[in-house]
Amino acid sequence: MTAATLAGPTSFELEVKHSRFIVHAAPVTAPQAALDFIAQVGDADATHNCWAYRIGSEYRFNDDGEPSGTAGRPILAAIDGQGLDQVVAVVTRWYGGIKLGAGGLVRAYGGSAAECLRVAPRRVLIAHVSVELAYAFEDTGTVHAAMAAHGAEKLDEHFDSQGARLRLRLPSSELAPLKVRLRDATRDRVRFGDELPDM
Repeated sequence: MTAATLAGPTSFELEVKHSRFIVHAAPVTAPQAALDFIAQVGDADATHNCWAYRIGSEYRFNDDGEPSGTAGRPILAAIDGQGLDQVVAVVTRWYGGIKLGAGGLVRAYGGSAAECLRVAPRRVLIAHVSVELAYAFEDTGTVHAAMAAHGAEKLDEHFDSQGARLRLRLPSSELAPLKVRLRDATRDRVRFGDELPDM
């Protein structure tokens, strides 16, 4: 399945037994950006600001005073359950005077986060790879034309007496076609080095 993130910040509101839950969610690419968003949308006057984020293999969640496991983890489960990545969600609760119990809290936090994420506009995350290649000076024009045609961005380039070494970042799906194009255009003179996965 292709990973997706949110197209932009979104929110959703739910009332459960007089407690008000407001979900704020947004796309993020780094843990610090997630923490900044949490600080920005959390309401100091609310009873709880519970949250979770998932950025690739990195994730964190926080129950903010609710019983352990009843808020942050269900919010993270909602993110994962919607097949999302690079997402932060904050669920702010104003207590309405009726206790919900552990099961009710899990349903309220997880359910409101899941509904917010379910209806939010999304965009597909494109996986990228970094690759290094070496080529002779006479192939420079061919290599640069192929880069443009395959959506590659130059990360680093070095020249020495043998020719050039170039480090590129491009969509994973474009790597094989780029190799074929350069093999055919240069009579297989371009050499590819280590391919590193890159988000």
